[in-house]
Amino acid sequence: MLPNEKDEVFSPAERRQSERKKLIVNVDYEGGDGTGIANTRDISIGGLYMLTSSPFEIGTPLFMRMTIGGEEIGLDGVVTYTDPEHGVGVRFEAMSEKNEEILKKELHLE
Repeated sequence: MLPNEKDEVFSPAERRQSERKKLIVNVDYEGGDGTGIANTRDISIGGLYMLTSSPFEIGTPLFMRMTIGGEEIGLDGVVTYTDPEHGVGVRFEAMSEKNEEILKKELHLE
């Protein structure tokens, strides 16, 4: 469930519905005020945390491209958590079956 107000803070249990695993990959992203390159710190089937000093508002939609298990994937997401000057938590939105299979394989969820 998403909060109704942008200023509400999610508890860790509310932010994450699936366990994240440490996985560091480059992320090319588009959204907010432009484009950029970041690194993931951890990732799950439902989202990721990426290290970036770019400022993002909660609710900002992002499109991300990354290589997982040797395959390039593109994912839509929305910023759900911000740690200014450090990074953001992103929840994936409408993931394709192929991308889900790639992530599950890389995260050893199959």
